[in-house]
Order: sequence, then structure tokens, then C-alpha cells
Amino acid sequence: MGHAFSPGHPALDVDLRNAVAADADDVARLLCELGYPCDIADAGERIHMILANDRQALVLARRAGVVCGLIALDFMYYLPLGTTTCRVTALVVSPSAQGLGVGRHLLKEAERRARSGGAARIELTSGAQRTEAHAFYQACGYSGSSVRFVKPLGSA
Repeated sequence: MGHAFSPGHPALDVDLRNAVAADADDVARLLCELGYPCDIADAGERIHMILANDRQALVLARRAGVVCGLIALDFMYYLPLGTTTCRVTALVVSPSAQGLGVGRHLLKEAERRARSGGAARIELTSGAQRTEAHAFYQACGYSGSSVRFVKPLGSA
């Protein structure tokens, strides 16, 4: 396991803030880096949808004023446990900022928001091919818990 995953690795010069519509270019770039093609117009619409929903949040990380990461959160009622769960729906750090503690800083912020939002747990999913991300999540205290199945529904 690399030094970037070690506990206590400090985020250097990182500040966090909620995304706003003017961040569409940075959000589009980061989503593309995560492997989800997105242009600026699409990113603007996605930011608008999150801002309009009080059960979601989109947090950006900046180093020296440059956006270098994001985390998206969705609070949902989880019937089997009878409580709220916070789901991380996206987490990405730009390659130039990886290994500096930015992802850990974003996850800690997500956990803080989850607690303050009344969530009993926080969860995330990660593609089977993202083995480095899995090692990072495990180093941050997350563990595998289930298998996810997906079926695209196509146009309605």
C-alpha cells in the first residue's frame, strides 16, 4: 500500500466548498477524468439538479485556487435499517493532486456532512477495475459489503 493511503497523510493547502453553476467546466473535466464523459452544458445541468435537491451535495476541493477534486453525496432513506444512509455517488481527484491527501480530505468532509445530516452510515460503490481506489477506501476505513447489480433501462 502506497504512502498516499497511510493514515494521517495531510491534505496540503486544500480548501473545500459547495459547487456552484460557474464550476461547470471543472466538474465536466473531473467527471471525464473519472471516466464519465460530460461537457460543460451537461455539467451545468447536473450542478443545477444537485443544488435544487436538499438531499444532495456536490463539494469541490481546491489547491492554490485550482479545483482538483470533487465528491457528490446523496442522502436517502434506507428501508432495511429504517434510517438515513449517505451515498457517495462520485469521488475524483485530478491526477496532479493524487497522493496529497485531497481524496481523504473529501471523504472526511462527506463523513462530517453525513453525521450532521442524521445518516447512520455512509456508503459508496466503485467499479471492479478500480483496484487502487479500493485500496484507498479500505485505508480510509471502508470495507466491502455487497455486490451491486445494474440493468440499464434505456429510454422511457
